[in-house]
Amino acid sequence: MPTDRDKSVLRRLAAQYMELAALPIQDERRCQWSDHFSLKPARPPVMASFGMWNKWCPGVFGDPFMECENPELREYERFIKMAIFQHEIGDDTILEPWLTVAASTGDGWGGLWGILSKQIPPETPDGAWKYDPALAEYEDAAKLEVPHHFIDEADTQRRIEMLSEAVGDTIPINISRAPRCLGFANDIITILCFLRGLEQVMTDMYENPEWLHGVLAFMRDGVLTNQSEAEAAGDLSLTCHSNQAMTYCDELEWPAANSGPRKLNQLWEFCAAQEMTLVSPAQHNEFVLQYQLPIMSRFGLVHYGCCEDLTRKIDILRQIPNLRSIAVTPSADVFKCAEQIQDKYVYSWRPNPTDMVCAAFEPDRIASTIRQTIEATRNCHLHNHLKDVETLCGDTDRLRKWTQIVKTELDKAGY
Repeated sequence: MPTDRDKSVLRRLAAQYMELAALPIQDERRCQWSDHFSLKPARPPVMASFGMWNKWCPGVFGDPFMECENPELREYERFIKMAIFQHEIGDDTILEPWLTVAASTGDGWGGLWGILSKQIPPETPDGAWKYDPALAEYEDAAKLEVPHHFIDEADTQRRIEMLSEAVGDTIPINISRAPRCLGFANDIITILCFLRGLEQVMTDMYENPEWLHGVLAFMRDGVLTNQSEAEAAGDLSLTCHSNQAMTYCDELEWPAANSGPRKLNQLWEFCAAQEMTLVSPAQHNEFVLQYQLPIMSRFGLVHYGCCEDLTRKIDILRQIPNLRSIAVTPSADVFKCAEQIQDKYVYSWRPNPTDMVCAAFEPDRIASTIRQTIEATRNCHLHNHLKDVETLCGDTDRLRKWTQIVKTELDKAGY
């Protein structure tokens, strides 16, 4: 349970956070994002996102910089401090006036399908890990289990009571009972590659496509079961939205704490296929998209793409009936994507973080790149999303400076 120190730290931070969340700019941003994702004329929003998975963050928000003694409460302290830092960047990220307690739903991706996914650690510090396939043999597919929706109510209540005692009435507490099969856990291919290995999945497309289709169909049905069970239990809410940006639009209800039960068709969902960057559009369509379509079609709106190059695949994505937003990544062709996306979908541009902030910080070059993209996307619903920032070379102010450069160029362009 929280110590007096934990309470003091969290209540001070929560009060500061709530002041920021109550600023009029938050509602202005809500309207801006809602117009944008409703395909209305709007000033292109700007985002700079980051998390503890990025190399520079532990050096700023790691445990040595936290004050809470309880490790679980330390995560809330970290969240608030990162949100306050986000506000200082000056981008269009919205600070929502609540803290969220995630219900206890299991051990995450690792054992979601009944087989423990493993990794081979890097041989050198900061090196790359490798897949350690658990589905090493074809017959191992029989070990896969359906990921039923489950919530440990006792542990969930413990989490709620602990945070409630820590923050008192300083900030509202939202309870998320979201199922595990959302986001990357519902795109199928992410976890399949963890279980089978990326190169082996690609080989299976040629050597044993029937086996691969069978596994994909099993996983598709498992995801559908997990989500249906959560919906039937009333465990979906308006904080289950997901689109890798701000989940606001006119067609769907806006995020709200403790909204009560909602249906899948009332929610945003995010889907991707990063592992399929190097396969052809035909293979992407056959081995991934056709299995994702029954999942995506049940949601209200869908954003597709994360870090994969979708330049040659926008045509196949048009099959998604509720597609609203498409990722245009650093490896994608900005101009060809703009020609195809036009004003039919949101153009979610992710500029190369190395060019923007991770290497030498050159404002003139950054501004030139931004101008070129603004010009190329004049007929599109553009937003600028800087993500996957692995280093800031010790200068965290680069994110604020980058945001200001982008907004200045948008001003010059007449937005």
